[in-house]
Amino acid sequence: MTVGLAGVASASAGAVLIDQFVRMLGRRSRQRSAPESLLEAAPAAAVDTVGVAVRGYAAAPRSETVLFNLLAGFLGSFALVRLSTWGIKRRRGPFRNVQIRGRHIHHFVPGILVAFTAGTIALLVENDALEQRLAVPMGAGIGLTFDEAALLLDLRDVYWTREGLLSVQLSLGATAILSVAILTGRMFRRGELRQEEAGLIPPAAEQLSAGTGALA
Repeated sequence: MTVGLAGVASASAGAVLIDQFVRMLGRRSRQRSAPESLLEAAPAAAVDTVGVAVRGYAAAPRSETVLFNLLAGFLGSFALVRLSTWGIKRRRGPFRNVQIRGRHIHHFVPGILVAFTAGTIALLVENDALEQRLAVPMGAGIGLTFDEAALLLDLRDVYWTREGLLSVQLSLGATAILSVAILTGRMFRRGELRQEEAGLIPPAAEQLSAGTGALA
């Protein structure tokens, strides 16, 4: 299930990026009277995709940026801690359980501390840019805490039982993945429009068709 969740997360993020790259590739291949081959247009399309992502993120309203950072931090910590605990259980990788005076420290403890600290700082400062950046560690803290929600609810370690795995992984993982994918898609569309308005990428196919018709 852990490997499956990681695969779904990677596939979702990859699908959004590939979709945007294909859109940019289509624009580049149609921009001249003698269209470029897909292979020739690919490097420029990759640069266009990065530009669209950066411009879309910068142009997004504050509420979307904060939500995106929150969900990205949540999903990143959720996936990382699941993979690390999977490695710990099988004695693989550099991570090991943290124990203080014989007491096992579950990762919801630092998760609560990180989320509370980030949230408190965001309330105290009057800086929009800093508040948006603080959404990342706050989301990460929430991810660490929610990953052990089954333990907190049952007051017993059910992390690797059916209850702990299926309910927590599938519900929270799928929600975060879907939310990040939707927000990323919205940012890409907005960034694409901004890049087009600035003349940094070729116009869309429908605009090219309209222009050709007018010339005829």
